[in-house]
Amino acid sequence: MKIRLTKEFNFEMSHQLHNYDGLCKNIHGHSYRLFVTIKGEPIDDETNLKNGMVMDFGDLKSIVHSEIIDKLDHALLVPHNSQMLFSLKECNTKLIITPYQPTCENLLIDFSKSITKRLPKGVELARLCLYETKNSYAEWISEDNNIKD
Repeated sequence: MKIRLTKEFNFEMSHQLHNYDGLCKNIHGHSYRLFVTIKGEPIDDETNLKNGMVMDFGDLKSIVHSEIIDKLDHALLVPHNSQMLFSLKECNTKLIITPYQPTCENLLIDFSKSITKRLPKGVELARLCLYETKNSYAEWISEDNNIKD
């Protein structure tokens, strides 16, 4: 029997969208909410300390924090082709230069790769949901990306 587990994470981050035709071309920030859903079969081994669990929520928290939250919380993400990059490099700030436009959609693609490589055998990433604002979010779903059991 497959079971899904979901853990919510929160972080603050700013970004700038290069060559965008709206307000988001300016540096601005969001209070992000990230929902990470994994799936697998609960461990059925009474000698295993994680018996009955698909994955320990604390282990999932550790992976997401080291791969995403610790890196992005209170950071400024700027695409590698931004005209502002030269000036920003001179600032004493947590600046992350991305090889992509730092949209909610592209962040989810990046998150899916970094989380997947750290999951234990038999546990799969099922879904990511990233809220950029209270009422706007993007989703990454394994089935949509030809990732099957």
